[in-house]
Amino acid sequence: MTNQNLAIESYALGAFQTNAYVVTNTDTNQTIVIDPGMEPDQLLHALANKNVVAILLTHAHLDHIGGLNQVRELTKAPVYIHPLEQEWLTNPDLNGSRRWNLPELIVCERAEHELEDGQTLELAGFHIQVLHTPGHSPGSCSFVIGQHCFGGDVLFNQSIGRTDLFGGDYETLMISIQDKLFELDDETIVYPGHGPKTTIDYEKTYNPFVTGMLR
Repeated sequence: MTNQNLAIESYALGAFQTNAYVVTNTDTNQTIVIDPGMEPDQLLHALANKNVVAILLTHAHLDHIGGLNQVRELTKAPVYIHPLEQEWLTNPDLNGSRRWNLPELIVCERAEHELEDGQTLELAGFHIQVLHTPGHSPGSCSFVIGQHCFGGDVLFNQSIGRTDLFGGDYETLMISIQDKLFELDDETIVYPGHGPKTTIDYEKTYNPFVTGMLR
């Protein structure tokens, strides 16, 4: 499945170089923002002339929600998050911003919508499959649009998400990768929370953290 009217822009934001994604329907200019990271000026500039209809959060660590307040103020778009991390938006201890020496703690309003594993969102003219992929954090979700997967910090190019933060679990992460992401088409492009994009087939073949676990 391909989307001829789908355009994807990415912006590596803040000290953590977190990838924020701007997914636009080129027929309508309707846009979805995925993970508005810290120091979002570049992202805000890119959104100035777009009709943002939704903000999707793969999870609620500080580096993925640092620009949420600014993007919300600019776009007035509703926010979607898994219910296990709804409270992380309002709590600096949970989202991790208290442990870093930031100018101010990250505190956001609660999300308007809560995500469910397996549901399909109809946004911006796209069918967006929601996969609950915990392990890096309890409420981590991946968003699949055709053969494009926005996976947050679950699977990276030749690496995996860390599991030593609050709510992380290595075995759970491995199950998410094996039973959710690796069930996608091999040609699926993975857009991670950090670093370059990759494909499911490439990670099955070359990722040293997961190649030994394939059934």
